[in-house]
Amino acid sequence: MQHGSAIDRVHLDAQTFGDGALADELLDLFAGQCRSLSPRIRDVVASPAERADAAHTLKGSALGVGAGAVAEAASRIENGLRRGGPVEPADLAALAAAVAAALAEIEGARRG
Repeated sequence: MQHGSAIDRVHLDAQTFGDGALADELLDLFAGQCRSLSPRIRDVVASPAERADAAHTLKGSALGVGAGAVAEAASRIENGLRRGGPVEPADLAALAAAVAAALAEIEGARRG
């Protein structure tokens, strides 16, 4: 991964066989999942299983596009929920920061 990059472009390029249009499509899908799943992960009214499932889905999506920090934070949240423990505020903050960085990088690539 490039230093300071939220998306590992080398990984994404390998996943898409260098197809830029496919990479853009995957990043758009990932951005949509970030926007829809992040609130569900934070939703304290939802069951721990529902929140863990949302975190698991986001983790898988993040791994597919090379968003390592998103995957790592989502994994910590998923594991904590599956063990029956509370979600650590630091893990939620890490996920929010990682998602924000990934979304900003995706948007920046669109403009640049």
